[in-house]
Amino acid sequence: MGGLRKPATSFVVPGPCGVAVRDRLKHLTPQDEMVLRTVGEHQGTLASRDLKTRCVDGLEHNAQTWAARKRELTGVSSSRIAGAITKATHDQWALARRCQAAYIRNLAAGIEMLRHRLSLPLGAPGTKRAAGGYRSKSEWFRKSRRLAMLEARHTAAVADWQAGRVRVVRGGKRLLNTRHHLTQAGLTEEQWRQRWEAERWFLAADGESGKRFGNETIRVTPDGEVSIKLPVPLAHLANTRHGRYVLASTVAFAHRGAEWADRIEANRAVAYRIHLDVERGRWYLTASWQRPAVQTIPLDTARARGIIGVDTNADHFAAYRLDVHGNPVGDPHRFFYDLSGTAGHRDARIRHALTRLINWAVRVGVAAIGIEDLDFATEKTREKHGGRKRFRQLISGMPTGKLKARLVSMAAEQGLSIVAVDPAYTSMWGAQHWQKPLATPRRKMSRHDAAGIAIGRRALGHPVRRRTAPPPHDRSDRAGHRTAQTGPSDRGREGTRPPATDRPPGGPPPSGKRKREPSASKTVRDAPSTHRWVQDSLMHTG
Repeated sequence: MGGLRKPATSFVVPGPCGVAVRDRLKHLTPQDEMVLRTVGEHQGTLASRDLKTRCVDGLEHNAQTWAARKRELTGVSSSRIAGAITKATHDQWALARRCQAAYIRNLAAGIEMLRHRLSLPLGAPGTKRAAGGYRSKSEWFRKSRRLAMLEARHTAAVADWQAGRVRVVRGGKRLLNTRHHLTQAGLTEEQWRQRWEAERWFLAADGESGKRFGNETIRVTPDGEVSIKLPVPLAHLANTRHGRYVLASTVAFAHRGAEWADRIEANRAVAYRIHLDVERGRWYLTASWQRPAVQTIPLDTARARGIIGVDTNADHFAAYRLDVHGNPVGDPHRFFYDLSGTAGHRDARIRHALTRLINWAVRVGVAAIGIEDLDFATEKTREKHGGRKRFRQLISGMPTGKLKARLVSMAAEQGLSIVAVDPAYTSMWGAQHWQKPLATPRRKMSRHDAAGIAIGRRALGHPVRRRTAPPPHDRSDRAGHRTAQTGPSDRGREGTRPPATDRPPGGPPPSGKRKREPSASKTVRDAPSTHRWVQDSLMHTG
């Protein structure tokens, strides 16, 4: 046990602090679409220009340069639009900076692994914790060349980091690269151009607390009327007073509509974004706002009514319900999903699986769901797993970050808490201690189901093992009970069978002596004495 890593302490995941709802802008007139396209293209050009200026500033950026950029944009738009553009630009630059740091860490991990494996003799066996040496001189030579390449990339990335240089593409790097692979993407040049331009538009406005309906630039009334404050150069397109354009379409947020209506009637800040789905030819309006930070409930409160342990896999969630004492209750549950297809289909399948999981948790009455705090950032590199391409594709395809964020937000709507546990040894110890004991002819236990029990017990603060070692001095209960078991008054789970008695319904309590009904004899010794037995000489064994 000395070589095992000590699992980290479980904790309750903080709840979501933001909300976003979306509705379609239906029945737009050709004039409405022309105005939206013109405004989006104009403000998108301003956003691209501001992003270039921000990238040039690099680490020299400060409050004065930010104010100068905003003053420059105010003359060709408005003060509020300029503030929204500069804030979005700063957030985009900061995101690129964080991605650059993650890229440097990934390169460093690959370099460290290559150096370790190159230092070992050819054919040296590996372990579960460290990879072994390479199999041949040819592979050793190829990996040495790759080490030199990664070191060069790492040096260039560190130089960019120190200088404050980032690479940012408005519209997305993936869509930009699709331009060179139109045939594989099934797009024409015109279709790609429409998507590219739509992604680079800027039709968004930050919320303003105290302003009418929570936003002065894009305003939505309680009746669903949508109006836009046009930039100064496009004020001639307005169809109402004060340079505003009112769309013919109205919106009605079916999801969280009451919460949205309460905010705008109280003039609390609500941010809006308008975007075009080019593939479907539909316009959408997204409303978002912040919620006050809710204090996380104590861990003991989350454990008070038991927990559901969930093991995350590539194609399903394996869940098991546990009581407060860590005992499995009922049968395992599996919630399947498919990660193939487009990103939209993957998200829909994951949401459906999470919805079924959360609904089950609500029905059984638990207060929390325990899940592994997974992070495959250091496992996705091919330097550690070598030619195990299917395994690397497996862990790379699991959207652990999005999954956890979606689970936290969906569980919070149902009043459930999420307890994150260390994933160390959960699958191995769960299979060792729980898979075989719980398997019955009618209950099929998989390794993933057993891992769900291990995760739930760790979330409850219990050891994964079913029993702890007896007291060492005399193996009795004098030093305390040897197991983490339920109390004598807890019901609803498997336990020792009560003694069979002849107590009638409603009769006096049993005396404690076990009584059995007479049964038919199954031995020769108990046969009636009047029966005469004959020895068969052929069966005599001497």
